[in-house]
Amino acid sequence: MNHILIVEDEVPIAQLIEMSLMRAGYHCESVNDGLAAADKIEANDYDLVLLDIMLPGLDGYELLQYLRPMNTPVIFITAKGTLGDRVKGLNMGADDYIVKPFEVAELVARVESVLRRTGHGGAVFRAWDVTVDTLARSVTKAGQVIQLTPREFDLLEQLLRNRGAALYRDILFERVWGGEMEDGTRTLDLHVQRLRKKLGWQDHIKTVYKVGYLLETEGEP
Repeated sequence: MNHILIVEDEVPIAQLIEMSLMRAGYHCESVNDGLAAADKIEANDYDLVLLDIMLPGLDGYELLQYLRPMNTPVIFITAKGTLGDRVKGLNMGADDYIVKPFEVAELVARVESVLRRTGHGGAVFRAWDVTVDTLARSVTKAGQVIQLTPREFDLLEQLLRNRGAALYRDILFERVWGGEMEDGTRTLDLHVQRLRKKLGWQDHIKTVYKVGYLLETEGEP
């Protein structure tokens, strides 16, 4: 499981990022000032660091310089959104640059992209008795291997990464099949039916009327 450090002095934003990434299958820690971040970085190995720029103690630019020799990927998440700010951050060695306010789905996608690009990709999800390793693209249920087609696996990953949220059919089709749905409704519905059967999740993958599908969180009725 990827280990991510979130360095953000606005506590509600740090909590939103941490919650979103943990739901997407990542292990996260967060700190609210630059000096505490430097201590964390010195004591731990991280697969990715998300950095605000304007921080008490040490600012994001100083922390980026500290991180560069370690080859730890860095994404700036900041309100400094001018072209000059973005160019400066990227030229200094940041792997990506996200401007506040941001959409959670975009944040997760950017994190996944940077981790893949830098060779740190992959997350492990666990739901009920099912374990999904996105790097190995393997699925087990109660320790037994479940054979999924590539599309079934991609669909399962999308449901897990957005667990508890209703996903529109056209969004799922675009993310899994890479195009507009058009007449793909039957294809998507068939794949969902097969996932339910293979995983024994008839009651866990919910059909949301006029929307699409939702994977419930554990503990829901």
